[in-house]
Amino acid sequence: MNRTIAVIDFETTGHSPQGGGRATEIAAVLLKDGEIVGHYQSLMRSGAWIPPMIERLTGISNEMLEDAPDAEQVMREVATFTQGCGFVAHNAAFDRGFWMAELARAHEVVDVDPRSARFTPEFVCTVKMARRLYPESPNCKLGTLARYHQLPDNGRAHRALADAMTTAQLVQRMQRDIAAELAESLGELNVEHELMLRLQAVARPMWTKAVTGYVRDVRRHQQVSLV
Repeated sequence: MNRTIAVIDFETTGHSPQGGGRATEIAAVLLKDGEIVGHYQSLMRSGAWIPPMIERLTGISNEMLEDAPDAEQVMREVATFTQGCGFVAHNAAFDRGFWMAELARAHEVVDVDPRSARFTPEFVCTVKMARRLYPESPNCKLGTLARYHQLPDNGRAHRALADAMTTAQLVQRMQRDIAAELAESLGELNVEHELMLRLQAVARPMWTKAVTGYVRDVRRHQQVSLV
């Protein structure tokens, strides 16, 4: 169950696909066994216009997208790159919404096979996790958490690769902190994507119970696989 994690970040023209927003850039950073093992990044041309406010925020201009690859091509490439991965994003509802919308525009039919690039993914949200893990942080903005934990400077904020890399480093820190917090009661623990999904769904005082149930389910799965 220890799948590679794909940390996803989009830059877009608006707040949501439902409101007409389109992706302008995507990055995916891969984490395997707690280490960054690869990344994908591309601007993406959809024909959508970038408002001046968004251009000032991201530094991505309409002119930059004129020679960018077609959005459908980019989504097919990144879907292949992240095939079989567990997904993570900072403010995951935003990125998951654009992931599903842009995949649909690329005519990628969503199915329920977790081995497929067209799988409807569950995202771990690092905002939700940060609220549970770091209540003493001033807020849960990515830049604030990066400064709070003294994470490396990965370049301009609101560019997809820089933000995805910072989020991946935040995930690494979270995995270490969760393992350390639970070690006394549960022993050595590998904090996988599936476990983080469970932890983000419950309050922190319930984590030990959630982990116990997760470990039991993993052992049951392993026993069934051996039959």
